[in-house]
Amino acid sequence: MKLGVIKRVLVICPLSIMKSAWQADLFTFAMHRTCDVAYGDSKARKKIINQGAEFVIINFDGVEIVKKDIIDGGFDIIVIDEASAYKNPQTTRWKTLKEVSAKVKGLWMLTGTPAAQSPLDAFGLAKMINPNGTPKFFGAFRDQVMYQASQYRWIPKPNAQDVVHKVLQPAIRFEKNQCLDLPDVTYVDRDAPLTAQQIKYYTMLKKQMTMEAGGEQITAVNAATSINKLLQISGGAVYTDTREVVEFDVSNRLRAILEVIEEASHKVLVFVPFTHTIQLLSEYLSKNGITSDIINGQVPVNRRHDIINNFQQQEEPRVLIIQPQAASHGLTLTAANVIIWYAPVTSVETYLQANARINRPGQKNPMTIVHIKGSEVEGKLYSMLRSNITSHNKIIDLYRQEIEDIA
Repeated sequence: MKLGVIKRVLVICPLSIMKSAWQADLFTFAMHRTCDVAYGDSKARKKIINQGAEFVIINFDGVEIVKKDIIDGGFDIIVIDEASAYKNPQTTRWKTLKEVSAKVKGLWMLTGTPAAQSPLDAFGLAKMINPNGTPKFFGAFRDQVMYQASQYRWIPKPNAQDVVHKVLQPAIRFEKNQCLDLPDVTYVDRDAPLTAQQIKYYTMLKKQMTMEAGGEQITAVNAATSINKLLQISGGAVYTDTREVVEFDVSNRLRAILEVIEEASHKVLVFVPFTHTIQLLSEYLSKNGITSDIINGQVPVNRRHDIINNFQQQEEPRVLIIQPQAASHGLTLTAANVIIWYAPVTSVETYLQANARINRPGQKNPMTIVHIKGSEVEGKLYSMLRSNITSHNKIIDLYRQEIEDIA
């Protein structure tokens, strides 16, 4: 593709890395080019887009808000960072990008995980960059890469990887080890036995799961909901159907995390999937003299930028507590060389991306990924994540194992 003269570039990326990654890196490597971040209300975003900066950075969901201004903004190239956010062509996000990218000279989609969960994840990306080489309908693509093992279970075909590679052309792929000479990564499991209170309610929930499953077809949705409840009990706080929080004694887990932090030679990231336990952990660390800060979905972008800068450049805080769904992509957090998983997630992509926050250029120290586990379901999920096994394909099997153990 001949792009000609490039005057304006629109970068679309996760909210958490607009300033801390893209703006900071552009200032370092292209300081002679003008750059601005389109964030805020509709009026503020429109003003920034129309000011004419050569690089404009905007988050995924901000694109729809100022769609017309982007279309009229004279952008030559659109760059999508963490492009797996556009894997589903049925979403408004995908349709909006298709519309705004229709007249640009180039669309560059960047991702290290184009099909992390399943070969099906590649469908939306392929339709965006290679519509003529991709089946028009999802069902046709699914039949190319998957076969149906049962009513609710689809398994990748042996040639699925080759099909995905073909439909994602044109593409350039570099393995991290081809570009970077980084220190080794060690994976460690740390046991944090469930307390008596946790064991009581964990067992009660498994019995309830067994009764509910009695003779009925188990769906992936029902299985995932039940597994999630077991993970919440293991982590120390369960969300009821009315969104109330029931706390459990989780002292063993907190002590295990404190031990890892005290053993670490450098700073530490702790990934905590559940909102309520983030605050619980923060308060525990504070009581034990450990400084920490938090990044979750409620932290505004400007505050995130300050938190990341402080973590990378200042002596304190020693620990950064992160909700993985809010900040698993794009951030460079090499001041830490230890990652602690407070509890497992169910997404391979989120797990891999979160671990990559310390395994990046600038890392000079050997790295350790620590899995904190107290229940069987946690151990099994960590094993699946380490093996890059698609969790949602296996979640029903995991559910069945749990209820069989109690039967």
